[in-house]
Amino acid sequence: MRARWIAVLRTPVGAGAGLLLLLVLLLALFAPVLWSEQANAIDTEQLLQGSSSAHWLGTDSLGRDIFYRVLVASRTSILLALSATAIAVITGLALGCAPTMMGRRAGRVTTAVVNIAVAFPGLLLALFFAVIFGVGAKGAVLAIGFAGAPAFARLTQTLVAGIGERDFVAAARIAGVGRFRTLLRHILPNIAEPLVVNATIGAGGALLAFAGLSFLGLGVQPPAYDWGRLMGEGLNGIYVHPAAALAPGVAVVIAGLAFNLFGEAVAKGFGVPVLKGAQVRERLPETTPAAPADDEAVLVVKDLYVSFPGPITPVRGVSFTVGKGEIVGVVGESGSGKSLTALAVAQLIESPGQVRASELSFLGAPLLGRLAGRGTAAARRRLLGTSFAMVFQDPMTSFNPTKRIGVQLAEGAREHQGLSRRQAMARAIDRLRAVRVPAAERRARQYPHEFSGGMRQRAMIGMGLMGTPALIVADEPTTALDVTVQRQVLRLLETIRTEDDVAVLLISHDITVVAQVCDRVLVMYAGRIVEDLPSSELATGARHPYTRALLAAVPDLETPLDEPLAVIPGRPVDPAQLPSGCAFAARCEFAEDRCLTEDPALVIHGPDHQLACWNPQGASAAWQARYLGSAAIRTGQR
Repeated sequence: MRARWIAVLRTPVGAGAGLLLLLVLLLALFAPVLWSEQANAIDTEQLLQGSSSAHWLGTDSLGRDIFYRVLVASRTSILLALSATAIAVITGLALGCAPTMMGRRAGRVTTAVVNIAVAFPGLLLALFFAVIFGVGAKGAVLAIGFAGAPAFARLTQTLVAGIGERDFVAAARIAGVGRFRTLLRHILPNIAEPLVVNATIGAGGALLAFAGLSFLGLGVQPPAYDWGRLMGEGLNGIYVHPAAALAPGVAVVIAGLAFNLFGEAVAKGFGVPVLKGAQVRERLPETTPAAPADDEAVLVVKDLYVSFPGPITPVRGVSFTVGKGEIVGVVGESGSGKSLTALAVAQLIESPGQVRASELSFLGAPLLGRLAGRGTAAARRRLLGTSFAMVFQDPMTSFNPTKRIGVQLAEGAREHQGLSRRQAMARAIDRLRAVRVPAAERRARQYPHEFSGGMRQRAMIGMGLMGTPALIVADEPTTALDVTVQRQVLRLLETIRTEDDVAVLLISHDITVVAQVCDRVLVMYAGRIVEDLPSSELATGARHPYTRALLAAVPDLETPLDEPLAVIPGRPVDPAQLPSGCAFAARCEFAEDRCLTEDPALVIHGPDHQLACWNPQGASAAWQARYLGSAAIRTGQR
């Protein structure tokens, strides 16, 4: 925890926002003590004076110094904003935890109330509650606090629901621990970080809302004053004396920025998604939640986002599950987000890249956010080191050219399994034999450059088999290999799946190869999954125009030589300049007006079939015959 805070404060934004927030809080604490007398001193000879050396921002209608009044008003403004934030957090926690504490029926009622409240704009709710609680600081605090509660309640419900499904919570319930104690000891400590981060950002919003109510005359009443009231008092003379209205407005902006920027910096440092109201920070397309994970789920990915400064989000809301012994293929053009998805799953996205997800778990163990801290970093490394295997596109760059193959394979076994040097080397030789490397004992003493491309790829798979992998992520493992070696590598993966019941996530640009090897196919475009269907239905069941275009673009022996090859018109979209509607609309011959304005969500289209398209296409008999015939020819060739 301490290391995370230090890392946040070491960033330029974190250090700057932290210093600014500290200065704002110190001003709120000491300004009334130091300058209340000057702020309240009435001088009838200096009424409505402009800026001068004696009064930097001029005076008001009673001759009071505006500069000192702005400084002294900081305590009231900050204190009331923090009070409103505290009410919002406490009320939001109570509403968010209600489904856990009160049971299913009462919880549904509470959830429905929260959902209705979230649908209304926060400022509208604040005005509504201000009328109910009455004019004045007390009524404004309650109004803003209760108006902000639905957003925190929605966030709390989401976090509590995620933690409530964990095994350690189920174990506590089986042991007889009561609901309140389970919530207090097991659930709330695991959701504290995102709540604190969002409360920090919410304080900035509460400050702005409170200033708005006081400006309208619904907040602080005279003789008390805050920044919003000072803006209202200075509004009448803004053309002849602008400093009287602008100075408190600038103070609101600076203090609001201090809270918001510091909250944003903490969110990035802690890897916590930040919610504003009922919306996420960025405009994120809706996705259909993946099915609940079961005991057979090896990898669960829900609403995965990978973003880089810019902001650029090349992976947007990807959700899928890989079951035990299942081969799932991911296909798409270059730049569709396939490899970044694999790297995010493998925890290989480095700063300044950011990875966030509703859930990212491997063998039931969370890999992101606060939940990932339940175990030690060493335990998590051991889990990934022994049960997770990654096969990269270019094994030549994955192996250290200065070390022998056997030494590199043995290194993981010594690190994660505690084997001796001799035992680890024996294990490495055995794994090289398992992946059909001839003369494995001699090959283990060779360097990577002495291996052919296919042999290096086999050795790379063998490295993943040094432990007892439950999942192999193969990122285009057949790239730059001839068709014979490609088939050998793919058969090797199939054999490993069959013999050891290992799940495989196969990423490839060749949709026909994926269709022949995999059980299920995920088609990605512009960072999203646009179609998810069984590979057996790819020929007859593909409905997305992009999927069908990928299939049609694969040449075969029946392709007429005197006709141009089928291509997908246009170019893939730039992740930094995503269109407002369907990302494929500009290249799709079936695009309609709705496709240009609304991004389709990934929804259920049939048994084991999901689709994100406003105008799905059917497969004609001629197209099916052509594809099925060419697929049979390719299968025979391979």
